Amino acid sequence: MMQEEALSSLSSPALLVDLDKVKRNAHRMMERCDKLGVKLRPHMKTHKTLECADIMTGGSRRCIVVSTLAEASFYADNGFDDILYAYCLPFDKVERCAALSERLELFQVLLDHPQALEQLRKRPLSDGRQWHVWMKLDCSNGRAGVLYSNPEALKLAKAIAETDGVELNGVYVHCGNSYNCRGVEEIQAVAKETTSLTLQFMEKLKALGITCKSSIGSTPSCSHPVEDMAQLSEVHPGNYTFYGAVTLLSDVQQSVIGSCSLDDVAVRVLTRVIGHCPHRNQLLIDCGWAGLSLDGAGKLPTGYAMIEGHPNLKLSAMTQEHGKVEPISGLLDYSKYPLGTMMTLIPYHSCATAVMHSEYYVFSDGRLQGKWKPTRGW
Repeated sequence: MMQEEALSSLSSPALLVDLDKVKRNAHRMMERCDKLGVKLRPHMKTHKTLECADIMTGGSRRCIVVSTLAEASFYADNGFDDILYAYCLPFDKVERCAALSERLELFQVLLDHPQALEQLRKRPLSDGRQWHVWMKLDCSNGRAGVLYSNPEALKLAKAIAETDGVELNGVYVHCGNSYNCRGVEEIQAVAKETTSLTLQFMEKLKALGITCKSSIGSTPSCSHPVEDMAQLSEVHPGNYTFYGAVTLLSDVQQSVIGSCSLDDVAVRVLTRVIGHCPHRNQLLIDCGWAGLSLDGAGKLPTGYAMIEGHPNLKLSAMTQEHGKVEPISGLLDYSKYPLGTMMTLIPYHSCATAVMHSEYYVFSDGRLQGKWKPTRGW
């Protein structure tokens, strides 16, 4: 618990990060991957900071995943290498990708369409360098990627492997459907299915004489890995520290679906009571959707977040800068919540909440340690 005297100096709303939980979460994920014998390639998308990246990579500053080129450049500028830009190649960003590929020892891009491959072919790299490419495979996650059962998937992998100036580094799968699970058993069932479909696809590639790496990722699946995942080359979870297992920021969503406990959640949003509304049986707080994600609406009995230490309160609605708090049952006793009362909100989704803040206030053992400044943009 953050010490009240340390919090009182902060202007709200403010994003709070528990450094001890972040480190603990990161260490656990490293241990899981070591036990499995797979390489951990942590995703930076949740926090986008140097400090958290150092924790997640054990200080190596190698082998990371990013979701934006702003992140890629930010980390490259600060000594990171072996960076995978895990977002299907945007054609307006080919030149920026080329610059990073020609600058770093290993910069890798992702694609899921032959037109993207053609973009790379038309832009050869200097000094005989090759484009390092991962192919995005959809194993029923339902986002980007070539569907695993579509014959075009094997055809595209073969085309990548046979294109001059291009190297097929691996097959990349997001196990995003694990976020719809409830409990460890469901998470592991999804992880097992995704792993099985990925490994079957890798066998089909081998039959064509193509060998490359395989990687799946999501915080739930990597928090409760199944035995078959040991046959993969890499895993690429990201949110695990903030959810408290170390993506450095843990959230309510992860706790609800079973990938962590609330004690692992490393992120809070500090807010204060700024209004009494007895005619509506509500309090007003100084945190709306500009400081806390709307994600999670209808998924928690406490509304858009959990209000720490106040199980009977519900964050029922938000406008841009205001939040409306009401009791789950009964009438508010306003004497318990004088104006200026501090509250800490546990966000449903730490990624979506963290991106709204230009700096994070970092605590250890309840004491303010300083600030982390994330990179922003695309």
